[in-house]
Amino acid sequence: MKKKDQESVWDYPRPPRVEAYQGLVEVHHRGQTLAKSSSAFRVLETSHPPVFYIPQADIVMELLQKTNRTSMCEFKGMALYFDLVTASERIENAAWGYENPRSGFEAIKDHLAFYPSRVEACYVDGEKVQAQEGDFYGGWITSNLRGPFKGGPGTRGW
Repeated sequence: MKKKDQESVWDYPRPPRVEAYQGLVEVHHRGQTLAKSSSAFRVLETSHPPVFYIPQADIVMELLQKTNRTSMCEFKGMALYFDLVTASERIENAAWGYENPRSGFEAIKDHLAFYPSRVEACYVDGEKVQAQEGDFYGGWITSNLRGPFKGGPGTRGW
């Protein structure tokens, strides 16, 4: 695992910024690799841990089913959600993405982000991430991040 520089989420911009991530990101569930990519992007926004967007080409898309759920991001546009479906379970809204992201976020078209709290494990350069608190934002917390992080009770209006 390579040493990462310390980052404060309070130094991230608003509106958010998309940047290519040069390392390896992985998503695992029940012993299966759902995604593995060195071509991901991360979205950085003030007070939030990064959200990693993985190219669909690097995801086992056969295990994901698009749902009818949508949400609107003032910056990225309309989000679509995907259930993770295996032989033994369905995890609702395990991932999301943007079919037609707004200007400035075109790089994440045909990419999906996973909620670390809804799968067995997500990794950044071999480090298991912690899920951002709450059930909406989906950020990936690594040991090099400093908060406090938006997402927990009482932080939605920050």
